[in-house]
Amino acid sequence: MKHTALTHIHESLGAKMVPFAGYLMPVQYEGINIEHETVRKGVGVFDVSHMGEFLIEGENALELIQKISSNDAAKLEIEDAQYSCMPNDQGGIVDDMIVYRVEEQRYLLVVNASNIEKDWKWISAHNSHNASMRNISDDYSLLAIQGPKAIDAMQSLSSVDLSEIAFYKFKVADFAGIEHVIISATGYTGSGGFEIYCKNSEVEQIWKKVFEAGADYGIKPIGLAARDTLRLEMGYCLYGNDIDDTTSPIEAGLGWITKFSKDFVNAKALLKQKEEGVHRRLRAFELQTKGIPRQGYDIIDETGNKIGSVTSGTMSPSLKKGIGMGYVDTAHSKFGSQIYIQIRNKAIPAQIVKLPFYKG
Repeated sequence: MKHTALTHIHESLGAKMVPFAGYLMPVQYEGINIEHETVRKGVGVFDVSHMGEFLIEGENALELIQKISSNDAAKLEIEDAQYSCMPNDQGGIVDDMIVYRVEEQRYLLVVNASNIEKDWKWISAHNSHNASMRNISDDYSLLAIQGPKAIDAMQSLSSVDLSEIAFYKFKVADFAGIEHVIISATGYTGSGGFEIYCKNSEVEQIWKKVFEAGADYGIKPIGLAARDTLRLEMGYCLYGNDIDDTTSPIEAGLGWITKFSKDFVNAKALLKQKEEGVHRRLRAFELQTKGIPRQGYDIIDETGNKIGSVTSGTMSPSLKKGIGMGYVDTAHSKFGSQIYIQIRNKAIPAQIVKLPFYKG
C-alpha cells in the first residue's frame, strides 16, 4: 500500500484511512456531511496526491496527445487546461484526464490513480513518433483547495492574483513560500477554488501554510467520501463508476469533449455512434421518495422491466434527497421521464433530470 507525503499528517488528525487505488487515503475526518458543507460554504483541503502525472514533451508531443485524446489539444494556449478522455479501440474509455499546456512543447497529463500503469502503457504504445514521456506520478503531490472562500483565504500565500485564474486556466507561480508550483482552477466540486501541484518534498510546508492562512476562514481537511458527494451533485463522471473500458464517450454524454476535427483512436466508430445514435445514455435522476440509490442497483420501468443500472448514487447532503446517475435505454432516457430504482425489494420512483443537481 502506497502512502502520500502527507499520510502521517492525516493520521495525526484522526482521519479514517482506507485503501484506495493502491494508496492509503483519508476517506473522512469529522464526517461526510460536515465536510461536504465546509466545501460548499467555506473552504476545505483534499490531499489527492494519488493522482497520476505524465509529462509529454518535444516537437512530437502534440501529435501524440492528439492521437490518444478525444478532445482537440491544438486549441490549447500556454496556461490552458482541457478536460478530455482517451478512447480505447473497442468503443470504451481507457481513462479521463486533464491536459495542461505548460510550455510551447511541454504538456502535463493528469490521470486517475487506479489507471496510472494502464494509461502509461496505452500512451507508450501509441508513441510512434517518439515524443519524450516521463511518469512523474511518484514525485509530485496534489492538493485541492476548494470552496467559495478559497481565493480570499489563500491570496496571502501567492503574488499572483488568484481571482484572475479563470476556470480551466492555470499559472506556474509562487505559493506558500515555494517557487514554481502549478496553481490550477480545474476543481472537481463545483464550489470554486483551485489545485496546487508541487514536489513531495514541498507539500508539507504548503499544507501547513495553507491551514495557517485559512484559519480565520474555518478551513478544514476533507476526505474522499465528501469529494465523491460533491462531484456527484455536479454530475461529474467518476472513472470506474460512470465511465470505464466499456462505456463510450457518446453514451456518457461526453460528446462535448469528443472532437472529430482531427483523427484519434477509434474516431470513426465514435463518429458513427454520434451520427446514428446509441442504445443507452448516461442520465441523472432524483428519487421522489425516501431511499438511497447505490452503484449496481437496477433501473426499471413501471412494469418492472430492467432498463438500466445505477453507476453512482448517494444521499445528497445539499439537496437532502437521493440522487444518482446511471445508464438507461435510450427509449426511457428523455428528461422528465419516470423511472424506478430497485432498492432491495422495493421499486422507488425517480425522475430523470438535467445536470447539475446542485446549482449553488
